[in-house]
Amino acid sequence: MLDSREGQKVPEVNFPIRINDGWGQVTTEQLFAGKTVIVFSLPGAFTPTCSSTHLPRYNELADTFKAQGVDDIICVSVNDPFVMDAWAADQHADNIRMLPDGNCEFTDGMGMLVDKKDLGFGKRSWRYSMLVKDGIVEKMFVEPNKPGDPFEVSDADTMLNYINANAELPKRVSMITKPGCPHCARAKALLTSKGMRFEVIELGQQGISYSTLQAISGRGTVPQIFIDGTHVGGADELEAYFAKGDSIAA
Repeated sequence: MLDSREGQKVPEVNFPIRINDGWGQVTTEQLFAGKTVIVFSLPGAFTPTCSSTHLPRYNELADTFKAQGVDDIICVSVNDPFVMDAWAADQHADNIRMLPDGNCEFTDGMGMLVDKKDLGFGKRSWRYSMLVKDGIVEKMFVEPNKPGDPFEVSDADTMLNYINANAELPKRVSMITKPGCPHCARAKALLTSKGMRFEVIELGQQGISYSTLQAISGRGTVPQIFIDGTHVGGADELEAYFAKGDSIAA
């Protein structure tokens, strides 16, 4: 239980999935044969650590992983296809393949099935990640067998460090906006033209107000753009930032 499966084949499983509002199947062979694939598995969709850190960071680093020769990134959870699809939409996880293991077959075959009855979860996956090449597990990061839900080694940065410790990380960019703002649209277009991913924080959503904007940026207008924690400013200042020759890794 909870042992590394490095050097072994991944379990042969048929996964029921939703395709165009109907039922279909995808097999282990289809997912892994002839490919380099990252798999990360977690206790459940919509749960705190999974939603705040584990899934978002893999999604954020997807292009970086692809530049290192990774073909696909798969998120496995003991949930049904409807829940996994809803979670992907909620997280805007466009770069991740969500794989519902509702029957626990893959998780059990990996030796990662655990009982979380105390939380009302029933059988779930222990948190882990692995690099799979042509169906064979090359490297596996299994969270330590501690009480609770440890999250120490299965994160995206640990995996990237294993694949290439010198890989260039994309800058983290956030933009505070409001609907119908032409300057926000201009800033978004500029960032997109630079091949840059960015998160949008919209006024009026999730408790974000003008008071929040003022407290964070010291200004009362949008957009306000932050790059790697540094406040760049509005659309004009973003143009100046790029004009100076600063660059953002795609």
